[in-house]
Amino acid sequence: SVPSVCLSNTLFFPKISVPCWCIYMLGLMCDWLEQQGGAAGMEKINQKKAQMLYDVLDNAKLFTVSAEKGSRSHMNVTFRSASEEMDAKFVAESVKAGFTNLKGHRSVGGMRASIYNAMPTEGVEKLCDFIQKFDKEN
Repeated sequence: SVPSVCLSNTLFFPKISVPCWCIYMLGLMCDWLEQQGGAAGMEKINQKKAQMLYDVLDNAKLFTVSAEKGSRSHMNVTFRSASEEMDAKFVAESVKAGFTNLKGHRSVGGMRASIYNAMPTEGVEKLCDFIQKFDKEN
């Protein structure tokens, strides 16, 4: 129940309004998370997505992964080519291919693929295909 002090109509204790939309969205998110196998299921999915992307980058002739193997993120995969010009070409062609926000941080450069929970495995597969195609053509 709502404390009586919250029910008073004063400047210090305005009436509480329940954030219904936020609660609804949280419920949908929790349902989706449960369908994915919970936190353990998401961890497996994220490891699979990251490994798939790292495998492609490790086998590419143009790209090097910024992080060492023991320190690689499952969420943000950072990589670069041998030159800033090639990085810029990759980013430009990735935008034309429908990818967004692959350009790395302005102070670091290179590229960064953010593959958080909301990124489906199919999206990572398409990115891998694009990287392989770019690597082969350049």
